Amino acid sequence: MGSWKGAELSALTPLRALWLSLAAVFLLTLLLQLVPPGLLPSSTLFQDLIRYGKTKRSGPSRPAACRAFDVPKRYFSHFYILSVLWNGFLLWRLTQAVFLGAPFPSWLHGLLRILGAAQFQGGELALSAFLVLVFLWLHSLRRLFECFYVSVFSNAVIHVVQYCFGLAYYVLVGLTVLSQVPMDGRDGVVIHCNHRIPFGDWFEYVSSPNYLAELMIYISMAVTFGFYNLTWWLVVTYVFFSQALSAYFSHKFYKSKFVSYPKHRRAFLPFLF
Repeated sequence: MGSWKGAELSALTPLRALWLSLAAVFLLTLLLQLVPPGLLPSSTLFQDLIRYGKTKRSGPSRPAACRAFDVPKRYFSHFYILSVLWNGFLLWRLTQAVFLGAPFPSWLHGLLRILGAAQFQGGELALSAFLVLVFLWLHSLRRLFECFYVSVFSNAVIHVVQYCFGLAYYVLVGLTVLSQVPMDGRDGVVIHCNHRIPFGDWFEYVSSPNYLAELMIYISMAVTFGFYNLTWWLVVTYVFFSQALSAYFSHKFYKSKFVSYPKHRRAFLPFLF
């Protein structure tokens, strides 16, 4: 069973094949740009498809046939409008599945199965996917705000193929996140979010590396402000104790729930606390 499960995890699903193909295409494109000029025949259409904005203007001269497929670069905002709406919908459905046990719609479940959704991974991936989808949605919201209120778009253009690719990307990336959620093979119900003993990386040293990472984020902010910013160091002090308290409770919970919980593991600070 273990070897079969390992084979399942390493299988080349449609989504993995797609992302691998895209990575290979862009790698090949990059390598072609590094070849000295004159060694390979130039293609105006190819250059038109891989350049946009100011790089399109600095590229080879473009015939009228290419300019007929131009789309204003300010249409970038459409990518983030779509992402906020589509990935917001996926986040809403995943929230219901993870916290309320509601199944995905049949059409969404069928689509995820076609794409190669997870069927056998641990249930903790559901919460991981939830967090990633939250971050993706917030990122899209921030970029949409920048498009409307920060960015100043010139008369630069992109190719209509690039425009369609950008729209498809934000649909696909949300589905890719959702495909990592382990589901019941019949109706798209998330298997479970039971607690298990985590292993690997920082979990080998502390029970709650997320709380430790939170502290490190605030310390990095303090360093950015300068070592002598007393106000922010007081904020760091608050974060330290608040996260330490949460980590302590979490550590205590794990120790009470699992008899075999690693005894060398600390709650918050490696080797210390």
